[in-house]
Amino acid sequence: MSSDYAQKLKSIRRAEGLTQKAFSDLVGVPLGSIKNYETGQTEAGLKTIELVVNNPQLKKYTMWLMTGDVAPEIGQISPALSPDGHGSTSNHQKGQKAG
Repeated sequence: MSSDYAQKLKSIRRAEGLTQKAFSDLVGVPLGSIKNYETGQTEAGLKTIELVVNNPQLKKYTMWLMTGDVAPEIGQISPALSPDGHGSTSNHQKGQKAG
């Protein structure tokens, strides 16, 4: 897996307003692993990505996490488009790459 996944996981965690511990608990990945991904010590594996995209709270990031694309009209957003994130939820970014 690419180190890009580590940065995307961190962006998702922050957009959701979660600490590393809360994110770890939410997705079922050990806290040490989350810390290692975010510091670049290890890469996030497929199992971690599966746990994230299959989590009901985080499914909205699946397309962005896997491809970098967003589709707000079908509920697939990036952290910047998240109502809890740092950006707007307007559709002006429709069809754009987001990360």
